[in-house]
Amino acid sequence: MEEQKLISQKKPAYPINEELYNYLTEYNRNIKIPVFYDDLLRFAGAIVVYDKNGEDTLWVRVYYAEHERDEIDLSLKRMYLILHGDGSEDSLPFLTVDAIDYCTFGNSKPFRIKVRNILNDNHTYLYIKKADASRVYGLELEHILSPNNINFLVYKDTLIEEHVLGIPGDQFLAENLETVSVRGKKRLSKEFVKFNERCMIRMLGDMRSYNYVIVASYDFDQVEYRIRAMDFDQQSFEGNLKVYFPQFFKENYPFVKMVEENLQKESVEQYKREERSAIARRIRGSQERVHDLLNCMIKDKISTTDKITQLKMDLYNYTLDMDFKKCKSMGEILKVAFAFVVRNYENVNTYIIR
Repeated sequence: MEEQKLISQKKPAYPINEELYNYLTEYNRNIKIPVFYDDLLRFAGAIVVYDKNGEDTLWVRVYYAEHERDEIDLSLKRMYLILHGDGSEDSLPFLTVDAIDYCTFGNSKPFRIKVRNILNDNHTYLYIKKADASRVYGLELEHILSPNNINFLVYKDTLIEEHVLGIPGDQFLAENLETVSVRGKKRLSKEFVKFNERCMIRMLGDMRSYNYVIVASYDFDQVEYRIRAMDFDQQSFEGNLKVYFPQFFKENYPFVKMVEENLQKESVEQYKREERSAIARRIRGSQERVHDLLNCMIKDKISTTDKITQLKMDLYNYTLDMDFKKCKSMGEILKVAFAFVVRNYENVNTYIIR
């Protein structure tokens, strides 16, 4: 299978080191929380969660001993208020925890918490995971360099993430793609090209269709689409450059085919340039924050020597930038990649001004 060639092994979890923890503190990502991931593992039992078609979702709904449930519910509601507000408990009486689900699939094995406001019946989700350095780097890079802000908090070995709204890519392909208009498919094709380029530049791997969502936004005369990553486990880990291109996963073939059918090569190149320019502007606009994050990443161990060597050579062959050959860590590779993107953006704009 193609994935076996691209994803060579299960990625291990990497601890958050002191430099990264200090970075998270400086940028208000580190805050004391009332419940830890390990606390939620003490569930007394679980039942399978099925989707609307009766298929196993690979999530189980967990329940806790009666003497623990009230304390856990209260802690989760407090965590919700910290993540989405200022931590004030004025709204606490109006919140209820409808469900606590545990995912048995994937690296992070998250808990999904459904919190509902009993006054208006609106609900949202938050996710609690074991903190992993790769995932934290991925979330922070998504926040800085993509069009999407993302809210998350870290405390010790626990990571809390907000829910990423949208239709999972695999579900969209199975249930929604046929209903998209011809014009809509052209816009969706454009977005897939940009998403593909964005993932490669910031080294976010394994964007198979179930690891991102499709977001439809209704304008006054059309529907716009955006693709958002929702899984950040494979940030800067694999050595094979193709892992960082969503186009190379078989699950994404319908999108690749759609691009081929709806966009000319010239348009594809145009949209790639647009995305590179957008990322270059974001890097320049958040220069200090990007610099601080990359300094943490350079000192960190989030991959193996063999994978670092393979990736830097793949990138050298792809860009012919000699600086990649000098890299000794994933952080250095990303630093050179960002410098390459910014340098090309500045050269193009200097030429235009002249």
